Amino acid sequence: MAIQILNYEFLGPIRLSEWGPPMEEVLYLILSKSKEAFQIIYVGESGKTDDAGFFTKHDKFKCWLSHASEQNLHLCIYPMWGSEQEQRQRIVRKIAEKYTPPCNSDNTNIEQ
Repeated sequence: MAIQILNYEFLGPIRLSEWGPPMEEVLYLILSKSKEAFQIIYVGESGKTDDAGFFTKHDKFKCWLSHASEQNLHLCIYPMWGSEQEQRQRIVRKIAEKYTPPCNSDNTNIEQ
């Protein structure tokens, strides 16, 4: 399954609890699911990581939980192998401006 956001085809969604490292350079969406509908609650980016707690240690994790139970948090990724952080951040800003995810609302630190 895939989700089209702007001109980008994100892989997923999968339950956030099912994610495991490693992860290459990606954009990612955190979604809440209610019934069969998904809502974007956060958009971010990451370089390569092997940290199994990448998402649960995220500074916005509490915000995500305020919008969905941990069981209803889902993840979509858009692989950007070999990309620079600046490239990923530019796309994150475009998506955040278009969809206004509630956990990106401060827009001061929308990466990682």
